[in-house]
Parts: sequence; C-alpha cells; structure tokens
Amino acid sequence: MPQFNEYSNLVQVAVRNPEHAFVNQEKLVQEWQPLRFHAMPDLEKSHAEFALFRQCLLTSGAEVIDLPANDSLTIDSIYPRDNVLVSPKGLILCNMGRASRTPEAAVNVAVYEALGHKIAGQIKAPGTLEGGDFIWIDEQHAAVGLGPRTNKEGVKQLQAILGDEVDLHVVDLPDPEHPDDVLHLMSIISPVDQDLALIYRPFMPHNFISWLKARGVEFVDVPEDEYLPMGCNVLAIAPRSVVMLENLPGVKAGLEQAGCSVLTYLGMEISRKGEGGPTCLTRPLIRE
Repeated sequence: MPQFNEYSNLVQVAVRNPEHAFVNQEKLVQEWQPLRFHAMPDLEKSHAEFALFRQCLLTSGAEVIDLPANDSLTIDSIYPRDNVLVSPKGLILCNMGRASRTPEAAVNVAVYEALGHKIAGQIKAPGTLEGGDFIWIDEQHAAVGLGPRTNKEGVKQLQAILGDEVDLHVVDLPDPEHPDDVLHLMSIISPVDQDLALIYRPFMPHNFISWLKARGVEFVDVPEDEYLPMGCNVLAIAPRSVVMLENLPGVKAGLEQAGCSVLTYLGMEISRKGEGGPTCLTRPLIRE
C-alpha cells in the first residue's frame, strides 16, 4: 500500500544524472553563473560522485529511474524534486518559481506516466509551487512553505487538488538574501520517521513547531555552523535510515543518537555547488 510521507521505505525514486543534466563543459560554462551555482561543477568528478550517491539509493532496494536529457532543460534539472509532487490522487505538476525550470515538469512527467503514474492536477500561472516547499507528514497532514518560490495562489491551487481531506499547514518562510536564491521548506525540515524530524530551529515558526508536536513529532536540531553547508537536507530511504552529505558531524551524531542509521556521500560537485542536497537530487515516487 503506497504511503504518503517522507520516511517510509523507498520503492521507486527518480534521479537525473550529471550526464543528462550538466551534459557537457560548454553547457556548464554558460549556465552556472546565471543559475547562481557557487562554482562551476567539475564534470568528471560529478559523474563519480553521482555513481556513489545512486549506490546509496540502491541499498534501500528501491527501483531507481534515470530521467532523460532534453534540450529544454538547464543544469538545475539535476534536482528533480521540485517539478512534481506525489499525492494519493496522483502526480501534481508544479509551476516553478524559477522560470528557467518550467519545462522540467513536462519532460519528467512523460517518464512517470509511462511507468503508470496518473496526473491529479497542475499548478497554473499566476500560481507558483516548487516540490522543495512541500512535505507529507502522513496521508492526512502536509505542510507547504510560502516564500520566494511558492506563492499564495500556488498554495490555493494545491489545496484544491489535494481536497479538504488533507490538513495543509502553510509555513511562512524567511526571505533569502538574494531574490534568485532558494530557501525551500525542505531547507529547514527533513522528516526521518513518523515521530522524528531534523530541523533548523531558528527558521521554524513557532506555530509550525506546535503543529508538528501535536502530530507527535520530536526533533533533532541542526547545529548553527552546519546549517549553511546543507545540514538540514537529509533523505530518508526508510524509517530512521538516511542519506546525507559528508562532513556534517553534528547532524550525523544527532541523528545516530536518535537511532538513525546514516549513509553519507561527498556531494561537492552535485550538491554543494548548486545548493541541492539528497532530497533535491531525488523525486521519490512510491514509498510503502
């Protein structure tokens, strides 16, 4: 039975490897600065890093779907989380807050439909919504971040597609330092089990913490000095079994003390330079 949360056993997950996203050196040279990557990824190193990351996903026993290259895509397409949401009614196509990413949903969803996934709806302009701003807590409860990439109209359309049976908690996100930078809901919370989430407390509104506590959720806190290097971005591949970036000792220790098993990957090229951790690199399609 499919589960709608961020922590049940990963059964099917989509990724786009650097070969299909970064494509070649010329494309990287053209796009890394306009898309506000911190530095230009090294193509060869990115392939090696991604192979090891993909291996972490395969340890879960999940089917890993490799998304294709397409001329309409930018190097941001290595982060497939953002363009499609999963729901009990089917997939929801996002209208991205960053316009250069708009073509991603159609390219990816063609693959998902071929795998048998249904479409429940689509967010349409002037509404914007990105997948990094949405988390399932359980099938009846979800949260959405209101910020630079997801607007009120997008949230309204999302609620209409999900229906009244889903309690959708809206989280006001702080403004990023630059309007083109990304601060998603998943930049401040990563659920890792039914009753446990990793959070960056300074950016968590009090009413959101209260709402989660009312659902029985307890917290592991990201240390201040590990927030910017994406310490809050971890992917659960099963309850309390997570994949995260290397060199975050405080987060790793906190998760292990809470009973989590932790796999790490380097991610200098595929994650840190483009500000996209393991949740961003994946679009979980089925958990059960």
